[in-house]
Amino acid sequence: MRRLSSLLTAALLTFGLTTALAPQATAAGPTARYDRIPASGGVTLTARVHTPASTGKHPLVVLPASWSVPTLEYEIPARKLADRGYVVVSYTARGFYTSGGRIEVGSANDVADARAVIDWALANTPASADRIGMAGISYGAGFSLLTAAADPRIKAVAALSTWADLEKSLGANDTWSAQGIALLGAAGKLTGRFGPELDAMLANVVANEREPVRTWAAPRSPGRKLAQLNANKPAVLIANAWQDGLFPPDQVVEMFNGLRGPKRLELAPGDHATPEAVGLTGLPNDTWESTYRWLDHYLRGTDNGIDAEPPVRLKPTIGGAARNFASWSALTASTSRRYLGDVNPLIGRTGDLATSARTGWTHTANGGADTVADSGPVLLAGGATQIGLPVAGWLPAVSRLNAGVWQTEQMSRRTTVSGTPKLHVTVTPSASDTSLFAYLYDVDGAGAGRLLSHKPVTLVDRTAGAAHQLDVALQPLLHDVEAGHRLVLVIDTLDPRYASETTLGERLTFSSPAASPSYLDIPLG
Repeated sequence: MRRLSSLLTAALLTFGLTTALAPQATAAGPTARYDRIPASGGVTLTARVHTPASTGKHPLVVLPASWSVPTLEYEIPARKLADRGYVVVSYTARGFYTSGGRIEVGSANDVADARAVIDWALANTPASADRIGMAGISYGAGFSLLTAAADPRIKAVAALSTWADLEKSLGANDTWSAQGIALLGAAGKLTGRFGPELDAMLANVVANEREPVRTWAAPRSPGRKLAQLNANKPAVLIANAWQDGLFPPDQVVEMFNGLRGPKRLELAPGDHATPEAVGLTGLPNDTWESTYRWLDHYLRGTDNGIDAEPPVRLKPTIGGAARNFASWSALTASTSRRYLGDVNPLIGRTGDLATSARTGWTHTANGGADTVADSGPVLLAGGATQIGLPVAGWLPAVSRLNAGVWQTEQMSRRTTVSGTPKLHVTVTPSASDTSLFAYLYDVDGAGAGRLLSHKPVTLVDRTAGAAHQLDVALQPLLHDVEAGHRLVLVIDTLDPRYASETTLGERLTFSSPAASPSYLDIPLG
């Protein structure tokens, strides 16, 4: 993990140093310089300032750098923005590299820092106080949204690969995102200095103490600040990846639906920050093009039509041309409820996803053993999906001794699955703490499956041997299932991406009582 972080950081630094050493301005072009900006609590921040060549006041864009990345990350986008007439101030967040202070992860000090950068820009550059925007990737995206909730001067935000809810990012359904936390922790230690609250939060993760992590995460979550965002009404563009292993898409969809001002949501195949990464090099990129158009319209007043376009623009989950929707709810035209059936011991030990209720059956999986079904490694799995190589597996190889498997009939025609699949299932664990992982696959006639969606769930302090009814919303998706293919649901108890509470020798029994049949709701477009 440290080697991966080191390589990524070295690559970004190499890119940044190369661009920094390039000529900074032509006779008639924008200028660029480094500066030090005084921020909250006596901390100073390393910043890079791009100023247009033309005279007069200009709209301002503030770009907070990503986690473990210096301000040079945005060198080329900043130049492009300056060429378009913006004053651009990018800065390295407190605690990283040559900026002062310690890493606080979206704290009140981080928000105060961003506001101080705006104050400094208004006092030291030809920036207009009436046309202020923020944009950023990942850490910078979260900062942008948190600051827009606190500062009504911000008129537009472009949040790329943002988080909305840190609790759901770190431990969705009480299941720690082990690889994601390890990756962020290693990269942060390599490039910065942790503050005491961050150290304490990570210690609570290691100790499996969930409540203190929830308390720490809540004020750092933009999705918890909808009232403030809706009062200030900045124009908000959110662009994330379907397979984001750090900030999965369900949380940003929920936040998007709660926004009441101008808004736009874009989702594309990829992992954390991979859809927009190529745009940092200056190559054509849909996400950055949307960012430029969004800022142009809401800060420069450019009549480019982006405000009249459908506000939801989605590329299918594992590839395809973008599709537009009038709202998130417009994705789903109807829902097909498929009931989990008995696992047939004679035919592949696979149950049906039937159109009528199937009750009275049980199926027991031996826990703590991995199966062919899993979500793949963080960053690599989604990044491969972006280039046409989704997480795959041969589903007949999934051990039915260690999992439950249910399938639809082969589709008679192309069927679009569009929205959020929802699972209702009764489980009986043999231990008080148990984890399970639900996966939805598109499977061809030969049994080759491509992962469409998944979700972890951990039962904490439940009564061992007692039945528990679970309602689980899987990650949203947009995908065409071709004729001859089928949808397959797999539930097992181990996924290397996550920390699992299930240990070898424990058991998990699935059932479908008559009073509450188990089912999967499949959203159809």
